[in-house]
Amino acid sequence: IDFIIFTSMESDHVFPGCGCFLQEKLGIPGIPAMDIRNQCSGFLYGLAVADQFIRTGMYKTILLVGAEIQSTGLDLSTRGRDMAVLFGDGAGAAILTASQDTDRGVIISKLHADGQYTKKLWAEWPAVTHHPRLAPKMIKTDRIYPKMEGRYVFKHAVTRFPEVIHEALDEAGYTIDDVSLVVPHQANLRITEAVAQRLGIGMDKMYSNIHKYGNTTAATIPICLSEAWEEKRIQEGDLLALAAFGSGFTWASALVRW
Repeated sequence: IDFIIFTSMESDHVFPGCGCFLQEKLGIPGIPAMDIRNQCSGFLYGLAVADQFIRTGMYKTILLVGAEIQSTGLDLSTRGRDMAVLFGDGAGAAILTASQDTDRGVIISKLHADGQYTKKLWAEWPAVTHHPRLAPKMIKTDRIYPKMEGRYVFKHAVTRFPEVIHEALDEAGYTIDDVSLVVPHQANLRITEAVAQRLGIGMDKMYSNIHKYGNTTAATIPICLSEAWEEKRIQEGDLLALAAFGSGFTWASALVRW
């Protein structure tokens, strides 16, 4: 491993990033470590960065991690039940290397963001715009917990997911019929079902494990890939469509030949 990319919603501490903490635990000092904080889209943003580093020859073997601890940041009272029931803790990792086989690996990535929607899904406090960043009066409110305008997020998610998948397919010269399995970020089951309907495919072609873990943000896609492989729902040579949508708003897709 000659590079670490760690994707998450937030670090274990205010600073430094999780990449350095992970590097210490792995005992591989000296190599670069980068954190990408793009929430639910983080793993696909990290995949695109890793792919480009490898293609340019700057690095050869990259460790890409998506990990999240949500449980300690949720309002577990009745007041926060609308958010608390959705999220979970999890982690997944992939090692990317250069290949001589040009027909395999990452074919294309598409990344997007629209910052005008930042407050539709966010956590307001603590914030660097306040001094002190965290005070007793803040803790007494619910503004230290994540907030979401659920219907608004749903409407954008079910639009952006199929849109960014088709964008990648069109540019790469494929159609949805060429895809063996769609692996979406596990936002919630209703979104996954709505995206499948809009893509014109059955749920047998959509991978879902949210019923087991909830939404683990940056970790959902690598966990799905690991389990789909173990369940033999992915075979060598399959074309996979990965897609994510999340806070920011950010959204992304990638086509991968397994």
